[in-house]
Amino acid sequence: MLRSVVVMVLPKVTSCRRPLECVEINVNGLIHILDAAREHGVKKVVHSSSAAVYGDNPASPKTTDMRPEPKSPYGITKLDGEYYLDMYREAFGLGTVSLRYFNVFGPRQDPKSQYAAAIPIFVNRALKNEDLVIFGDGEQTRDFVYVKDVVQANVLAATGDAGGRYNVANGYAISIRELCELIIRTTDSKSKIVFADERPGDIKHSLASVEKTREALGYQPRFDLIEGLTHTIRYFAGLFTVGR
Repeated sequence: MLRSVVVMVLPKVTSCRRPLECVEINVNGLIHILDAAREHGVKKVVHSSSAAVYGDNPASPKTTDMRPEPKSPYGITKLDGEYYLDMYREAFGLGTVSLRYFNVFGPRQDPKSQYAAAIPIFVNRALKNEDLVIFGDGEQTRDFVYVKDVVQANVLAATGDAGGRYNVANGYAISIRELCELIIRTTDSKSKIVFADERPGDIKHSLASVEKTREALGYQPRFDLIEGLTHTIRYFAGLFTVGR
């Protein structure tokens, strides 16, 4: 059955600085895949959308029936992608699912990549006893989801009958300051937390409701933040030891 499914996982870019690249990847690239899927008889496309579509809508937790208010080119183009999936489903009968990923983390994320997420950067720096830099006041909150739970959601979406939009998250939020403190304690690091100017396009609070995802797809997060961090830190610590 999986041979009849396309699962799209497109990278994140520094979108406020490169909006055209966001359009090229998240919109034009998606349309090419949707056209190819339609022409070759693919039954379903699973689209990697993002919590960025919610923007700074203050309602919490985020549910998929909320009005999207994206504030970055990345979030805007991910929402565009969802609308294109709707169009292809209605016009051509193509099965479509959009998974709104919250803050994904886990082993093998590249902390030096232009697409790097917060946790691999913080873990990598903590292992080196370097300062952990927080953009803003550190009170912004995020819902971090371990990569194996994201894989679970994609498999369920690809093999099930449900369509539409679903949050992929843990359903638990932590502030960035608390996250840094947790990483410093867990790694027994001498790192200090320093603060820098808030970045344009960053949102303040992000917490998901996964109730709809659980009911429609059978999704159940299996890794809490502590367990996911333990696996992630162990991975990066192994690389750090080898690299010495």
